[in-house]
Parts: sequence; structure tokens; C-alpha cells
Amino acid sequence: MLLFSLLFLAAAAATNSLFVHPEPLTASPSPSPRPKSIFLLGGQSNMAGRGGVVNDTSTGRIDKWDGVVPPECSRNPSILQLAANLTWVEAREPLHADIDVNKTNGIGPGMAFANTVLGRDRSLGLVGLVPCAIGGTRISEWERGTFLYDQLMRRARAGTNDGGTIKAFLWYQGESDTVEESDAVQYKGRLEKFFTDVRTDLQSPELPIFQVAIASGQGPFTDTVRKVQLGLDLPNVRTVDAKGLPLGPDRLHLTTPAQVRLGQMLADAFLQSMARSASLVSEASTSGPNLVIHVLAFFMWKLIRAVLMSSGD
Repeated sequence: MLLFSLLFLAAAAATNSLFVHPEPLTASPSPSPRPKSIFLLGGQSNMAGRGGVVNDTSTGRIDKWDGVVPPECSRNPSILQLAANLTWVEAREPLHADIDVNKTNGIGPGMAFANTVLGRDRSLGLVGLVPCAIGGTRISEWERGTFLYDQLMRRARAGTNDGGTIKAFLWYQGESDTVEESDAVQYKGRLEKFFTDVRTDLQSPELPIFQVAIASGQGPFTDTVRKVQLGLDLPNVRTVDAKGLPLGPDRLHLTTPAQVRLGQMLADAFLQSMARSASLVSEASTSGPNLVIHVLAFFMWKLIRAVLMSSGD
């Protein structure tokens, strides 16, 4: 019994090592309730959400949200968001309204993602979304030491201040790096360093990252950036391809139905990753060094049984 208890604790520790418990900030306490499972949302406008943002006929600018919230993005008392003032509030669309403040925000993938994962895995408990995306930003603006990077770290740490666990980082960015060839050429190195720095500074070398391969671009080097995203070879980084999802009239931003579908695709990728991790832990408990333990325990039992039977004779 002691042996199996030790094996169970080792498996639990292996699973928990995939996620991150960053060093908490000394921010003001967050009000109850507090989330158990936390997801970071980063990138630019298609992560912040432009679904339902339409032309304002009075100004000719794309700066008016139609206010339509699909059922998949509806409010849920089990889903919170970290507000700009670092307090937890019930999540609602547009998620990035108080973060991407210089743009008009609409529907993004965050709420559809959260509703989907909760609907299929209630063990996640109270979910906390941490919006950090800012429209129109290049990857160089997210480098360590920049305002956006520091804000991401500050919000991530504040989100875990009350004991929650960061389960994954959802990232959708790259459209702005399709304009200049130099940005597109350097995209691979910058993206890899960004992901590595995030994991290092959150003290989680295996933090699951789910990036979206862009469906559109602002310039002629869209294919260059997409090639990098689809070919990225970093451990525990998975790519969800947005190409083919419906775009709005500007041919740049995903429509509301596209954002709902993207959120569901990200949820599928996350849940599949969780299932695979659980399977690997299960396999590890009956292979390698653990298998040796099982074999030794078996022969020890055989030896004790033989001694007892001999004593009985």
C-alpha cells in the first residue's frame, strides 16, 4: 500500500510540473471567488477580438461593435476575467475592452474557449482569463523589457496571487509582421525567444503554449510568417491554424462566427494536450524505473511468501 501511495504522489507531482505557480505580487487582495485554472491571452487584434466590429457610417471608420454576443460566448459564473485594475470580475464580452483601450473591441476567441473547456472538463473548476492582447503590435514590441512584456508578466503574476494555476498561454499574433520583409525574416528568432523568455520568467519551462497561425496579414509577407508558425519546433508548443476561417470586410479580422470556431479549436487542442499528458504520466508509472520497482516488489512478495510457507512446515 505504501508503494502504491508513493507512486500516486509521484504521478501527481509529474502532472503538476507542466503548469506554473509564479511568484505572487504584493498587489491588493482580489475579491472572492478566485479562479483555480488560469489562461493567459496574448497577441494582437484577432486575440483581443474584432468580431462584430463594423464600419461606423457617420465616420467611415471601423470603430463600432454591433453588440451581438453568440451563445458560445455568453457569461458564465464559473468564468472570471482579470480586469485592468488586477481584480477578478465575471467575464463578459468584449474581454479586452479595458486592456486594448485605444481600439474598438468585439468578440474574440477567449469566451468560446473557456465555455468549451468547462463544458467538457468540470475538474478545471473556476476558470480565470487574463486578457493581455493589444491590436496592431509586432512581435518586437513583446520582447522582454518592453511595456507589453512587462504588462503580461505583471498580470500573469497578479492572476496567481491567490493560488490559481496558469494552465496555458493562448497566443495569436503576426499580422503586423507581414508588412516589412525584415520583420518577417526575423520572426522565427523573435517568436522562439519570446516563448522561452515567458516560460523562464514565469518559472515554468514546460508551460503549455497554444499559438494561432494567422489567417491574414497586413502586408505581402503573410506566407513567410505562417511558415514560421506552422513549422515552429519548441516543446509543448502547439499550433492551431486559423486559415480558412471567415474574415470580415477588411479581409484582416475574423468574424464573430470565426472567433467562436477558433475558440473551440483552441479548446480542442488544450483538452487533447491534457489527455496526452495524463496518458504519459500513466505510462510512466508502469515503465522505466517504476517498472523495476514493481518487479522488485513482486519478487519480495514471492520471497516473503516462501519464507512464511517454510516456517509453517
